[in-house]
Amino acid sequence: MTPTELAPRFFIAVAVILLFCRVVSWILGKAGQPPVVSEMLAGVLLGPSLLGLFFPQVQAALFPAPLLPVLYVVGQVGLVFFMFQAGYAFKSHRVTRLAGTAGAVSLAGVTAPLLLGVLLVVVTSDAVPLRPDGVSLGVSAAFVGVALAITAFPMLARIITERGHAGTRHGSLALASGAIDDLVAWIMLAVVLAFASGEAGPAFVTAGGAVLFGLALWFGGPRVTRLLIRSDRLDDRGRMLGVVALLFLVAFYTDEIGLYAVFGAFALGVVMPQHERTDRVISVTNPVASAVFLPLFFTFSGLRTEFGLLGEPRVLLFAAACVTLAIVGKFGACWAAARLRGEPNGVALKVGALMNARGLMQLIALNVGLEAGIVNASLFTVLVLVALVTTIMTTPVLTWLERREKRVTAPAEEPALAVP
Repeated sequence: MTPTELAPRFFIAVAVILLFCRVVSWILGKAGQPPVVSEMLAGVLLGPSLLGLFFPQVQAALFPAPLLPVLYVVGQVGLVFFMFQAGYAFKSHRVTRLAGTAGAVSLAGVTAPLLLGVLLVVVTSDAVPLRPDGVSLGVSAAFVGVALAITAFPMLARIITERGHAGTRHGSLALASGAIDDLVAWIMLAVVLAFASGEAGPAFVTAGGAVLFGLALWFGGPRVTRLLIRSDRLDDRGRMLGVVALLFLVAFYTDEIGLYAVFGAFALGVVMPQHERTDRVISVTNPVASAVFLPLFFTFSGLRTEFGLLGEPRVLLFAAACVTLAIVGKFGACWAAARLRGEPNGVALKVGALMNARGLMQLIALNVGLEAGIVNASLFTVLVLVALVTTIMTTPVLTWLERREKRVTAPAEEPALAVP
């Protein structure tokens, strides 16, 4: 298919994706689900799990094989902008007064699902075909563990803001814990990818490149970004173009050394100065990236998700075990850690519910693993299911906990009857 033939296919595919995501978002919005959940589900429904199952000719016409690399590249643009904004949000949500408790909750929320995921893969390795040829058991187990350990920090921040929980004890604690959790999980994912290369050369390139990148960010990042943002020689348009160019250069570098563009974008967001000019740049770039480019990433992920693979009993049992351990490992461990730190049960339960959501962050990790060749179609589908279930359950669980609290506290708040 020539570029001239591919261009109209791209335009109609994007139109279908955006409109379908909007319809699903409107429907699920009635149930209180955030837009990111709707876009995740819409992407899966446009793939072989639904559209390809019932109307394979329509799906093949809408999303021909030559179009998939284009969707991937354009979706990566959305991801880079999204992770840049996530890094900037990470920096703005530091809560020092809760450092000890947030550290404990984050440690539990990473360690428990990591160990449970590794154990599950080790125990079922001979029974369930979830490893591509040439991938060691250790790499596969470590990847699953890291995937289960991830928390959807940007979505968590959005839920807390939209529900009016910003500034509350559980909201602040969940934000601080989620930020630490995601940072640790992304570092672990980078380590797993380095080991997955199987050769010393690429591993040294990744490790050495990461060290150079870290040093450059530590010593030069704040200075360069501060100069870019605070320079009066640039107007808003010039400043935005400078930030975008720097963002793409960083994404290029981290992709080339094997860390992938999302790592560089997140790190650049972390070192950006907190300034109203930075806010303006993000307010211009983020809406277009989130509304137009990011849904293409969801659809690209959905086109590689085949829930029909869960029809095999062994894979289905593994998926059920994975979902269960993901919830127990994240929700249960974060709740227990918060309780051990002296938090009230209501606060601990809400923190556990928020930390349990994997959302877009797990989808990003899965696509990174698939591109690196350490995830096959069955494991990809299983972990997409984990991301969907844990994300969809967040809002209903929070609503139930809030109603439960109101029922418990309402009698205590009633005024006492006056004694004549």
